[in-house]
Amino acid sequence: MITNSPLIIRPAVATDAECVSQLIGSVANRCTISPTGDGAELFYSSISPQAIASYIANANFLYLVGLLNGKLAGVVAVRDARHLFHLFVAPDCQYQGIGTALALRAINLSLAACPSETFTVNASLPSVPFYVRLGFQPLGPKIEDKGVAFVPMQLPTSALNSGS
Repeated sequence: MITNSPLIIRPAVATDAECVSQLIGSVANRCTISPTGDGAELFYSSISPQAIASYIANANFLYLVGLLNGKLAGVVAVRDARHLFHLFVAPDCQYQGIGTALALRAINLSLAACPSETFTVNASLPSVPFYVRLGFQPLGPKIEDKGVAFVPMQLPTSALNSGS
């Protein structure tokens, strides 16, 4: 999808929960050990519309949506102003800088509200190179837990300040 429209990033609202859940569900199999999602029932329940609505309403979360041409293109959530909790981009909107724009906006807003020396993420295996490009570093080998595989990663926030 080539577009000249700017990405609009705004706080998520309760009425976004259904669409956000659908978007995450469309790429969720990239997070699970089994392509069918077997064994990852807890993860799938955590991305239900009800769960997403609870994150949006929770003061411990910063939840943002990215809109392109009026359509939901991506979502990002930060928990406790220091952990990138969700970052998902719709399949037809990937590789356009949307994930980077969402991640950096959420991280910068979180750090402005609550400075921290590090930021963390549990990166799905396919997303590890993306996070490395943002400056995150793996904290150890991949972890497989409750049907989901991820690599714990950390971003020294000084890397953001130095422009690297």
